Amino acid sequence: MKEKKKSAVSWILTWAGQKRIAYVWSVLLAIENVIFKILPYFIIADVVKLFLNGEKEFEIYFAKAVLIALSFIIAELLHSLSTALSHKATFAVLANIRKSCCDKLARVPLGYVKDTPSGTFKNIMVERIDSIETTLAHIVPEFTSNLLAPIVILIYFFLTDWRLALWSLVPVIVGFLSYFGMMLDYKPSFERTVQTTKDLNDAAVEYIDGIEVIKAFGKTESSYAKFTKAAMAYADSFISWMKRCSIFHGLMMVVTPYTLLTVLPFGAHYVANGTLAISDFVICIILSLGIVGPLITVGSYTDDLGKIGVIVGEVAGILEQPELERPEKSKCVPKDNSVTLDDVRFGYHDKEILHGVTMELKAGTVNAIVGPSGSGKSTIAKLIASLWDVDSGSIKIGGVDVKELAFADFNRKIAYVAQDNYLFNETVRENIRQGNTDATDEQIIEVTKKSGCYEFIMQLENGFDTVVGGAGGHLSGGERQRISIARAMLKDAPIVILDEATAYTDPENEAILQNSIAKLVAGKTLIVIAHRLSTVKDSDQIFVVNDGNVTAHDTHEELLVSCPLYKEMWNAHISVKDTVKEGE
Repeated sequence: MKEKKKSAVSWILTWAGQKRIAYVWSVLLAIENVIFKILPYFIIADVVKLFLNGEKEFEIYFAKAVLIALSFIIAELLHSLSTALSHKATFAVLANIRKSCCDKLARVPLGYVKDTPSGTFKNIMVERIDSIETTLAHIVPEFTSNLLAPIVILIYFFLTDWRLALWSLVPVIVGFLSYFGMMLDYKPSFERTVQTTKDLNDAAVEYIDGIEVIKAFGKTESSYAKFTKAAMAYADSFISWMKRCSIFHGLMMVVTPYTLLTVLPFGAHYVANGTLAISDFVICIILSLGIVGPLITVGSYTDDLGKIGVIVGEVAGILEQPELERPEKSKCVPKDNSVTLDDVRFGYHDKEILHGVTMELKAGTVNAIVGPSGSGKSTIAKLIASLWDVDSGSIKIGGVDVKELAFADFNRKIAYVAQDNYLFNETVRENIRQGNTDATDEQIIEVTKKSGCYEFIMQLENGFDTVVGGAGGHLSGGERQRISIARAMLKDAPIVILDEATAYTDPENEAILQNSIAKLVAGKTLIVIAHRLSTVKDSDQIFVVNDGNVTAHDTHEELLVSCPLYKEMWNAHISVKDTVKEGE
């Protein structure tokens, strides 16, 4: 049976966690605020009766005025306390939501993250989550209290004169009908604004990220046209919605507040025919003025209530994504640092990429995976690094299926360096320290010397304290790669995966880097994905991958004899190297 999805309220209660009690107190204080706001109406009614009955003692009226003033002061204090509690709780809840999203993204398969534009995640986790602050901080206490106030006033109104109480509701009913007119097609209209907002975010991020290519190839006009189209669609989604609602909104705002339109003429008629006392008529006028204000405040929050379901749905869309299957605590302890792939199958979007891959990588050995572009070798590396889960088959570390290892235990085992490893907008030192947060500055310096990047770091403007920029943009591709390798080496994991990690390095630095890697991974299990075969020819084992299958595996010398594809790749590689040398 299909599992029932959690409602928006259920999600909010989950995120509220221990802050629920703060919301409860906020609502209780808001209710007390309502009591003290309504109290002046009863005092004024008493004042009117005293005045009509001929009471002339100033002290009595002064005492009533003081009570009214105190009621308003206490009401405002209670309101301040209520909103302070709800805001404090709300910002903690928003932090919990964002933390939940970040934690979730760390546990989902990489494919989901890669398939979703970064602008979409940014929009949901920043703007969209932030937009429910009003709903949680204000609506929870204020919506409750503003609904309660007119109910209490209406009860008193009906007890005073039920006829005028009914007549006072006529403008309110017109307002509600106008409101329902505004709500026609609300859901599709709002969803359209959400979609156009996403499209605009994605187009903006794409335009900014690709500005270098756009300028280089003279595609400014066509690329800008895409952004402009998204911006126009975004504007039109709001403007067309506002046009449809403008008449209903105008009618609601003009008619609804004027309860006196019905109370004054009919009240005067009832007084004239002797069925309503003048004192009660004055009281009814005062009460009618207190009905609509809170209802308009409630109405102002309906848009927030309407969109909260959509926003929570977007956040839930992230939080309900299937995760990599891992236990909280490891079920077994790996016996060594070997890696075994047994009949592994994997695909993207229903297209199988790997077709029954089997590999045995012994502990402490150097293993290379080579093959033509698009053969699936990087996919194998990402599966070993648990960036995805296999569709079938298994991957084992030391004889234990990775699905039986907790994330923390698995992460201690693996260091992964990709071709395009990301650097954060921090100093060089702090980017390297992410490999081991407990590392000292001396250890960081030592690992950079061993990984061949100490010299270029010292040539930077501020050495190790140089900020690398967003995604390491202040550094060259080769410099970013060497820092990434130093970071992985500092982690000191027993299994190291280098996924074309030397792709950006020049031949001179590549030789230095290969020698450094050889020293740093001594005694560890090394898995290298490489397109330069000369860098992996001394590997203990070389796996040749073609079209998602392992077609051969052996040493370099043996493969030159037994594997035509490998021999062809090697000859092509040597030919390119010779051509480069001749060009020099």
